[in-house]
Amino acid sequence: MSKDIVQIFDTTLRDGEQVPGCKLDTTQKLVIAERLEVMGVDIIEAGFPISSPGDFNSVNEIAKLVKNATVCGLTRAVKKDIEVAAEALKPAARPRIHTGIGTSDSHIKHKFNSDRSKIIERAVAAVSHAKNFVDDVEFYAEDAGRTNNEFLAQVCEAVIKAGATVLNIPDTTGYCLPYEYGEKIKFLKENVKGIEKAILSCHCHNDLGLATANSIAGVINGARQIECTINGIGERAGNTSLEEVVMVMRQHPNLNLDTNINSKLLYSTSQMVSQKMGMPVQPNKAIVGSNAFAHSSGIHQDGVIKNRETYEIINPEDVGVNESSIVLTARSGRAALAYRAKKVGYELTKLQLDEVYQEFLKYADRKKEVVDNDIHEIIASSKVNIESLT
Repeated sequence: MSKDIVQIFDTTLRDGEQVPGCKLDTTQKLVIAERLEVMGVDIIEAGFPISSPGDFNSVNEIAKLVKNATVCGLTRAVKKDIEVAAEALKPAARPRIHTGIGTSDSHIKHKFNSDRSKIIERAVAAVSHAKNFVDDVEFYAEDAGRTNNEFLAQVCEAVIKAGATVLNIPDTTGYCLPYEYGEKIKFLKENVKGIEKAILSCHCHNDLGLATANSIAGVINGARQIECTINGIGERAGNTSLEEVVMVMRQHPNLNLDTNINSKLLYSTSQMVSQKMGMPVQPNKAIVGSNAFAHSSGIHQDGVIKNRETYEIINPEDVGVNESSIVLTARSGRAALAYRAKKVGYELTKLQLDEVYQEFLKYADRKKEVVDNDIHEIIASSKVNIESLT
């Protein structure tokens, strides 16, 4: 059975860049955009054109560069925003305008001092105006996670009639639980007239650490686009992590879902974005963190050395990591020491290993991690007669 393709909408260059201190210049954005296209990203949200001349220029240059992916520009439900975005996107082979407005009662009352009927009018007007410039118009219902489902369905139906091709259902504050977000997507699939004319999209934030889970719940219930960023960067606690949702779908074939992403480029792309944005990747970050395939516990190390799948559900090579890492610490066992010793040129017998291991523990108690150079010293200190194989 062929798998349904979930489109990957990368907003690293727009939502990701909104992190304080992560400003990119146009040259840096072009390098990242080119990598995203090579990696297989379907839609690249290049920026918010009206926000500054620099952002306009970046969107315009990315629109010239990218040939296969859709290039998207963000706007508010404001006529001038839409016109500026359309101008920036003119060179794009596949342009998309992403426009929208807040739909939760909180946004309607406190942000817009308006009412539901006027919000629908503004939403329809924005989509209709965008359709004058591009065929592909995505509508975002900001704070959809806290929006009444019946009203959200009314908004979606109205903007589909106005020509929206994609409906972005953001959990803007990261508030939803996965079952709630999944039920919201399911409700829209079942209750919005004309829903077959549009793609439902998940845009989830990570304030409660649920962005990946919510996005997966969304696609299980019928969404076919996920909006995400490399390394999960984004405002506050960040956005849905691209590498996580891609590998969740790939590791669970029973979902019958996949993406066009070349997963072997995930790790190198993560490192590129981290370096250019000056935003370190936390070591325990899923998929691309430095510890994602590292093992220091003796029990785990022994299992991985015997059979990698004992403690790893992903082959490191599938995401562009050369191999699992056996890290020597005071919690490491004999199997790990023998494995690393062989890597640097020593084939230890069982009796030799027992002797060397006692010396190793003395080193390991003094250091956080025993590195390759230490192994030579440990073997020399152990006074065991061992000849190097190298």
